[in-house]
Amino acid sequence: MARQRKLTPERKALIQSLLSHYKPEDAQDVQAMLRDLLGDTIQQMLEAEMDDHLGYSKYDYKNKHTDDSRNGYSPKTVTSSAGDIPIDVPRDRKGDFEPQSVKKNQTDISNIEDQVLSMYAKGMTTRDISAHLQSIYGVDASAEMISRMTDRILPIAKEWQNRPLAKKYAVVFMDAVHFNVRQDGRTVKKAVYVAIGTRLDGHREVLGLWVGGNESAKYWVGVLNEIRNRGTEDIFIISVDGLTGFADAISAVY
Repeated sequence: MARQRKLTPERKALIQSLLSHYKPEDAQDVQAMLRDLLGDTIQQMLEAEMDDHLGYSKYDYKNKHTDDSRNGYSPKTVTSSAGDIPIDVPRDRKGDFEPQSVKKNQTDISNIEDQVLSMYAKGMTTRDISAHLQSIYGVDASAEMISRMTDRILPIAKEWQNRPLAKKYAVVFMDAVHFNVRQDGRTVKKAVYVAIGTRLDGHREVLGLWVGGNESAKYWVGVLNEIRNRGTEDIFIISVDGLTGFADAISAVY
């Protein structure tokens, strides 16, 4: 029997969100979707590197403490597993900017940005990530630059997390996945609360992912209230485990 590929809840949520947005119909559509997403992410990483190089964000002149400045872009095409991707590499007036995510003579890119977000989600500090990238990939990325990258990319995830939901769901499955993360120099247990809903048209989507402490009915009340506040007025069936107080938590909101 063939082994089934296992996906983390975070990756399942990301894939479902992408499929809902792009609606690919064949393999070529999927390739185009991947090129678009990878290009946008690489572009944001380059912009974050320029912010770090100059010491201030674009148009944030009150925090500018250098006589150097941005000087447009140089178009470049890089090759990835999804195909050729056009990007615009930022330039500075002094010509000192040396991008690390996509180096000047580099034409083949790797998914370093996926590694950055994955390590950040696991609770690693920006300095941990910087050291890891240097040792594994040979990328010289400061802790400050990692912070700028995540500051640019993570709002995309937050926008998805806060998106409006359907008014009614036929079935919603709720459960928590437990894992260990590093926090304040020690390992602690966290729970990722996952809600997956089936709409009346049969379409299934991840409603959200929430990270909290040990699983509790009290935390689920907050999750349910957020789902209701995002537009869901009724759920016909909610499938849950035997967590004490879970049924009361559902009744308190729906």
